[in-house]
Amino acid sequence: MDVAGTSATAENTGPPEAVKAIARDLLVKLGAGGLSLEAVAHGGGLALAEVRAVFPHRDDLLTALVVDAYDESAAAMERADRAAVAAGAPAGARLLAVARALRAWSFAHAAEFTLIYGSPVPDYHAPQETVPPASRTPAVLAAIIRSALEAGALTPPRRAVPGPPLLRPEAVEMFGGVPEAPFSDIIERGIVLWSSLIGLLVFQVFSRTHDSVRDESAYFDFAIAVAAEGVGLDVPVDENTTTD
Repeated sequence: MDVAGTSATAENTGPPEAVKAIARDLLVKLGAGGLSLEAVAHGGGLALAEVRAVFPHRDDLLTALVVDAYDESAAAMERADRAAVAAGAPAGARLLAVARALRAWSFAHAAEFTLIYGSPVPDYHAPQETVPPASRTPAVLAAIIRSALEAGALTPPRRAVPGPPLLRPEAVEMFGGVPEAPFSDIIERGIVLWSSLIGLLVFQVFSRTHDSVRDESAYFDFAIAVAAEGVGLDVPVDENTTTD
């Protein structure tokens, strides 16, 4: 890495941002498991003491990177949703827009995507401070589903969740309460949609679908439309449009 470029970053954005920039570069080369304060210092031409002054332990640095990754990916979704709303898009089109935005971010920042959605980093346990940033992604989806519900744009499900609710209070709070029947299990269904989105991205970012489908971006749109059927939401997919 160019040391002069690193110094300019430090001057413009301050030591924490400079160190994180070096660490992000190393994520691409070494993966999160190979990241260490020593590697960051060596990669950026810094003294180890300079790095430790900002992030005393490796886990402090990893946590900062995790928080940034969640915040930046969610911000991309939020921007896409605001643009869709401004254009008068219905809920299904909003959902496709935010899913595409997360996909674009994931491919553009594959190392950061891997950090938050790939294999766990050995000996690292994400602290509580990562929870609010991580919650921004499902919050975007929840807001779209809630909007569709309030607008009467959801199709009632054919199958209800059996037995008592399967939810933690935090999920209910995020959605704004449990709706009345026939949508009383819409939060559980929304979690299925969320997990389907992330799972699909894992498959595509880690090249698990390229041997199976001819057009991965078109398949992505199709898969989001299929997953959205589970919450009763119609996602308009143009068969002649791809996003790659």
